[in-house]
Amino acid sequence: MGNKYYIVAEEALPKVFVKVAEVKRMLQVGEARTVGEAAAQVSISRSAFYKYKDAVQPFQDMKAGRIITFYALLKDNPGVLSHYLSIFAGSGANILTINQTIPTNGCAGVTISAETSEMTEDIDEMITRVSAAAGVLKFEILAG
Repeated sequence: MGNKYYIVAEEALPKVFVKVAEVKRMLQVGEARTVGEAAAQVSISRSAFYKYKDAVQPFQDMKAGRIITFYALLKDNPGVLSHYLSIFAGSGANILTINQTIPTNGCAGVTISAETSEMTEDIDEMITRVSAAAGVLKFEILAG
């Protein structure tokens, strides 16, 4: 049996749902860098956010795919690009395009556009994992 969805006026929702949607918006537009930071700003716990994050979606966002373009500067060492891509795969992001510059001075720039609406991992968690990966010198969101 599939999920049922309802359109409900904001004022009829429990406040926690509205706050979860606000945390998601803040992370999306860059007003907060982490779930913890955004949750603190709207006065909910991180656990409340994680409990409801997949169930709360603003109506206008429900059907829209989310494409984000990422940029990374990677060391030109064997296995670095493969590990970088495996983090994307493990997060559930669907890579649409990959562009890599020719390595110079031992580094290569890699730009990835990915569909993120089906991610099983929170975007800030993926960013943290990529940024900490061996051989990743720089990692940022370019657009999205």
